[in-house]
Amino acid sequence: MTEAVFVKCTLDDRRVEVIDGWVCLAGRPEASELTPLDEHPNRQAILKAVPGATHMAGRLPLTLPEASVAQAALRRANDSFDGSPRAVQERLQRAVWQKAMAEGTD
Repeated sequence: MTEAVFVKCTLDDRRVEVIDGWVCLAGRPEASELTPLDEHPNRQAILKAVPGATHMAGRLPLTLPEASVAQAALRRANDSFDGSPRAVQERLQRAVWQKAMAEGTD
């Protein structure tokens, strides 16, 4: 298990951290990657609610400094390669899921 990297606290004092390659809210995984706000389908509503947001991590809006911390931690977690059969299976499952989502399959 890798060390948690603190990103921010929400208004209700829950911690947003990167843990084992996931952006987590209160220790629960939210997203494995960041989405630039320019590419998000609900960007206008997000900007209205959080004017400084530049990225989304699942349902979590992040400012540029927060996104920078999160992205660096995600990269560090991704750079450490685990070649165990379980880790390989998880990466394959994630790749299949991402391909299916990109093709519009639910």
